[in-house]
Amino acid sequence: MFDLTNKKAFVTGASRGIGKGIALALAVQGADVAINYRSNSAEAQTVVEEIKKMGRDAFSVQADVSNSEQVKKMFEEIKQKWSRLDILVNNAGILSFAPFEEISEKQWDEIIDVNLKGQFLCSQQAVKLMRKGSKIINIASIASGGVGVGFANTAHYTASKGGIVALTENMALDLANKGINVNAIAPGIIETDMTKDMLTDEKSKQGLMARIPRGRAGKPEDIGAAAAFLASDETDYITGIVLYVDGGWLAS
Repeated sequence: MFDLTNKKAFVTGASRGIGKGIALALAVQGADVAINYRSNSAEAQTVVEEIKKMGRDAFSVQADVSNSEQVKKMFEEIKQKWSRLDILVNNAGILSFAPFEEISEKQWDEIIDVNLKGQFLCSQQAVKLMRKGSKIINIASIASGGVGVGFANTAHYTASKGGIVALTENMALDLANKGINVNAIAPGIIETDMTKDMLTDEKSKQGLMARIPRGRAGKPEDIGAAAAFLASDETDYITGIVLYVDGGWLAS
């Protein structure tokens, strides 16, 4: 589909869920892929082994993306291994629920630090290893604000994802002169551990499915396909956009 042969890709939060789906999709198209994880080394190594079975190079690197020193060390490992980076997918993210008036400062800071600051920190380090034609892909959400989609009790999460959209647009402007494309993917409801409770509760699931014209939740590989597209050379004239992968939610 999209030839990523010999490309060096790095996906944050790639030990499971959407990140894993993206990492495997990039590898299928020919990329070597580095896997970031925060705490579960066994899950990360499983993804690494799946990629190696495809004949690609793969390894895992541990870091909390909200910690600047850990991020710097992580990219030093990538530099030692590969010396360059062609594709960065900023996927690492967390979600918690709380009514607006009950969101604690700790909850706010944790969500913003991982979801938004983490993408900023990783992108700054990645650019040092990138060359003309490289791609940065930020994972946002349909709950990014400004598109008429909101979910109750997620003001802190929505703020972080809205920030990612703004960050993506400004990065695209600032990095255009380096030949680096920056785009975002905004997933809809995707089957992951993060959405498991919503999709196993029958009433909640029925309400969600009623909003999705395609009649199903997305799968991690749906986001992986979108990432492979944006990572390819065929998208060299696409930068600063948000690609919504939501089964038609926004059109309904």
